[in-house]
Amino acid sequence: MTEKKTPNRRLDLLGFFCPIPVHETRKALSEMSKGEIIEVVGDDPETMHDMPALCERLGVELLKITENSGEYTFQIQK
Repeated sequence: MTEKKTPNRRLDLLGFFCPIPVHETRKALSEMSKGEIIEVVGDDPETMHDMPALCERLGVELLKITENSGEYTFQIQK
């Protein structure tokens, strides 16, 4: 994981629970170009496990994870 970079796209998934965050992130990544960065924000604690697993399966880079008052932010580079 590296320092925070400016995302090309932001996906707000607050209030959604598994499997919606993973499904929507996968869908958004499929629409993006190589090298672009997406910032995904959610509040489902399961995403702390699911997002890294998704990134590994898709072969994309998880740049950063932050947590603030129960909100999780993932920066993913395609």
